Amino acid sequence: MDTALELVCPHCQAVNRVASARLHDTPLCGKCGQTVLPPEPIVLTGQTFDRFVGRNHLPVLVDFWAPWCGPCKMFAPVFAQMAASQSARLRFAKVDTEAEPQLGAQHGIRSIPTLALFRQGREVARVSGALPATQLEAWLRQNGV
Repeated sequence: MDTALELVCPHCQAVNRVASARLHDTPLCGKCGQTVLPPEPIVLTGQTFDRFVGRNHLPVLVDFWAPWCGPCKMFAPVFAQMAASQSARLRFAKVDTEAEPQLGAQHGIRSIPTLALFRQGREVARVSGALPATQLEAWLRQNGV
């Protein structure tokens, strides 16, 4: 039996039910018609964070970063590459802590970049620092993703 997953559209925030067997088929949002699983990280704001992180049945990996941060800039291509190759298994999102300081404070971000892994709204793991792709993949596996 195929499981239906709830996925939040990054464009309109509508919650879509998608069969798990169809995740690799580029599912489209039933409300706005855009792709529900884009191959790039989603930019989250104070208005979109809770719904996106809380209503997705797939785990959500959030990169808390800032534009002035050198390690954040070095890590961005690694994060984007992983988002492009693994968007059907894990949602990738970014929070600019300079533009959204309340989200950084709410989540206790003390250094950047910080990656936080969420499952249905609950943080389950966290790591700070710019990780190479192999180390990030190992960290994700260690955390059941």
